[in-house]
Amino acid sequence: MHMEKTYLCIDLKSFYASVECAERGLDAMTTNLVVADTARSVNTICLAISPAMKRLGVKNRCRVGEIPRGISYITAPPRMQKYIDYSAEIYAVYLHYIAKEDIHVYSVDEAFMDVTPYLRLYHMSARELGIRIMQEIWDRTRIRASCGVGSNLYLAKIALDIAAKPSPDAVGELDEQTYITRLWRHRPLTDFWRVGAGMAKKLSSYGIDTMKGIAEADEDFLYQIFGVDAELLIDHAWGREPVTIADIKAYRPRSQSISSGQVLMKDYSYRDGELIVKEMMDLLCLDLVSQNLVTKSVTLHIGYSGFHVVEYAHGTASLDFETNADSVMIPAVVALYQRIVNPLISIRKVTITCNEVRPETCRQCSLYVDFEELERSRRLQKAVLQIRQRYGKNAVLKGMNLENNAMTITRNKQIGGHRA
Repeated sequence: MHMEKTYLCIDLKSFYASVECAERGLDAMTTNLVVADTARSVNTICLAISPAMKRLGVKNRCRVGEIPRGISYITAPPRMQKYIDYSAEIYAVYLHYIAKEDIHVYSVDEAFMDVTPYLRLYHMSARELGIRIMQEIWDRTRIRASCGVGSNLYLAKIALDIAAKPSPDAVGELDEQTYITRLWRHRPLTDFWRVGAGMAKKLSSYGIDTMKGIAEADEDFLYQIFGVDAELLIDHAWGREPVTIADIKAYRPRSQSISSGQVLMKDYSYRDGELIVKEMMDLLCLDLVSQNLVTKSVTLHIGYSGFHVVEYAHGTASLDFETNADSVMIPAVVALYQRIVNPLISIRKVTITCNEVRPETCRQCSLYVDFEELERSRRLQKAVLQIRQRYGKNAVLKGMNLENNAMTITRNKQIGGHRA
C-alpha cells in the first residue's frame, strides 16, 4: 500500500478492565470482570467490561443491574490513578519508538502516531511496527492492544474501529481507495467516528444510510441540514482528512474556558443544589488562581431530575470586572442560580463554566473595586493552594464542605468523577 503519510492509531482493549485483570494475574480475554463502583447504587454504570463479557453479549457502559443474572463475574471498584499509571507506562513504550512530537494522545487508552519517517529507519512496514509496539505493551503490562494503519488520521481511526476487529493480528489498514472499496457500503453509520445516533437518524430520514450515500448526496443539501458540520462529513465520506498531528500540536484556540460538571448521585433539592453550586464555584476559583487566570462571566447549566417539560436551566452572569476572587464569583453564581432555577424541581446535574479566561496580567481594572478586600481574598486563596499542594486537597475545608449532601470532600478523593 503506497502512502504519502502513514499513521498508526493504537487502542488498549477494554483498558480499565484489562488493567484490573492484569493486576490479578488474569486474562481479560477469558475472565468475566466488571469495573464499577457498586457502592453508589445497583444502577451505576459499568466503566468497563472485559472482552470475555462482551462476547457473552453484555453491552459496554451498561448498568450493573442490566447484566444477566446467569453470568458470574468479578466486580472491581474503579482505581483511576492506577489506570493513569498504566497509561503513562504505555506512553513510555510509544516514546521508545516514536518522538513525542509525532504522538497525539487522544485519550487515556488511545493514541495516534505519525510513523512516516520511522518506517525506513526501522526497515519495517507500518503493520510490522504496529505489531512490534503492541507486543512490547503486552510484554511490559499484560495489556492487549489493537491498531489501525491509515494514510491520514481519520483512516487510521476507522481502520482501528472497523477494519481491525475481524483481523487475526488485531491490525487494520486503509487508504482512500481501500476505504471506498471495503467500507463505502458498511452499516451502521454509527460505526464511523463522529457519526452519532442523531446524525445517523437524520440521514436515514432522507434515505442515506452508508458513506457511499453521503458521498453521492448533493453537497448543498447536506450543508442545509448540518451547516458547517457537513464539510467534515463530506470529507470523511471520501476518506479525506487534511488535519495532521503537526496541525494539532500547533493549534491554539482563540479563547479558552474552564468548566466543572458533575452528575449527582441522587436527586438534590433546590437548597442542596445551591450548596453544590457554591462548592463547585469555590473550587473553580482556586483553579483560576493556580493558573493565574481571570474571567468576566460565568455560565451555569442545571439539569433537572426525571422527565419534565423543562429539562434544564441555563444562564450567564456577567461580572463587573475580570477576576478570580471567590468573594466576588460565588455570590454572583448563587444570584444566577436563584434567578434561573425552578425551586420546585429536583436537580441531578450541575455544570459551571468560566468563559473566555485570560492571563491575570491582562486584566482590566475598575474604579469601583475594593482592591484591599480582593488582595486579602487572593492571599487566602494562595495559602489554601499551598497547603493543599503539600498536605492534600482535603487539608483545608470550608464550613459548607461539612454540611449534609456537600460533595467537595468526596470529589477531592476522585479523578474524573471516579475513585482515585
